[in-house]
Amino acid sequence: MHRTPRCSGRALTCPGHGASPDRDNRSLRIQGAGRAVVKSIRQRPLAWAAPLGLGLAGCAGDTSILDPAGPAARDVALVWWGMLAFFTLVFVALVVLWLYTFRGGSRPERSAEDERRIGRHWILGGGILLPGVTIVVLLAWGVPAGQHMLPLPIGKPPMVIEVVGHQWWWEVRYPDAEGGEVVTANQLVMPVGEPVDFHVTGADVIHAFWIPRLGGKIDMIPGRINRIRLEAEVPGVFGAQCAEFCGAQHANMRLHVEAMPREEVEAWLAARRPEPAPTPEHAEAREHFREHCADCHRVAGVSEGDVGPDLSDIGVRATLGAGVMAMQEGAIADWLRHHQAYKPGNRMPAHDDIDAETLEAIGAWLETLQP
Repeated sequence: MHRTPRCSGRALTCPGHGASPDRDNRSLRIQGAGRAVVKSIRQRPLAWAAPLGLGLAGCAGDTSILDPAGPAARDVALVWWGMLAFFTLVFVALVVLWLYTFRGGSRPERSAEDERRIGRHWILGGGILLPGVTIVVLLAWGVPAGQHMLPLPIGKPPMVIEVVGHQWWWEVRYPDAEGGEVVTANQLVMPVGEPVDFHVTGADVIHAFWIPRLGGKIDMIPGRINRIRLEAEVPGVFGAQCAEFCGAQHANMRLHVEAMPREEVEAWLAARRPEPAPTPEHAEAREHFREHCADCHRVAGVSEGDVGPDLSDIGVRATLGAGVMAMQEGAIADWLRHHQAYKPGNRMPAHDDIDAETLEAIGAWLETLQP
């Protein structure tokens, strides 16, 4: 005679109710884990706060978007802080709800229709309404911030600086400089307190022009000129970085940016217009340069190479190799000997065919090239 099993009264373990002991065990393990997390937070709050402190340690520096030095960057930072505040609010609410599910006591009795109604509310509210409102608010706030970086017509035309991204260095041109175009490399000087229009492009692959403390980035696409308007409200030195992966040395493609009063910018440009005066003691080094380097590098009055960076004022630059090493006495000769070790894959040949004494002489002469 077949007997129908009697229910023990425990819905989670009664086979007749469609549940299983395995599911019950999993539920108990999840609840135990949740209670363990709550207990850990209560007992060791400092340990949980440590990752937050490490994160906040990165909120400063010359490449921090959270330390704006211009109106465009300030708009971007405000959008970022708004997004962070909203994310934190949603995250905390979800964590509170998650922890609430591990509370003790009996569960409320709900019918299948009640469960479906609650599920629909979560889908409509959390899956449609909340993201929809968030996107609308973000667009209403973020679009004006982006428009402030557009080169829209204004009363007095702003200064134009052209920047070309190469693998892996920066070419900077001042086409409207009084007395003729000024060209330099891996350094950029701009006036403080007034907008500047940057016309950017790429010479080989896609790069991205980004001065975090002054505003958002813009892609540098070969064959196309993109434009962005930025302004520095305070004088100072700002870090810039290629923000689009462009090859093996992408991380070592940094740009030295300095904001100064307009009259100092004009003096800086004027100092670079005359050709460097030749020094008799370096005549032999100049000839070595013409023989080995002139096809790729330009030095005003000496060579017109256009493959590598313009070296006409290299003696006063802050760094070598687009930020790889600091400029100091003997640094250029060291770079000429070991540049493939400092920046592997760069396009300059290894110079194995040139003796160390010649490289030392070329480096010493290049260090004298100062406006």
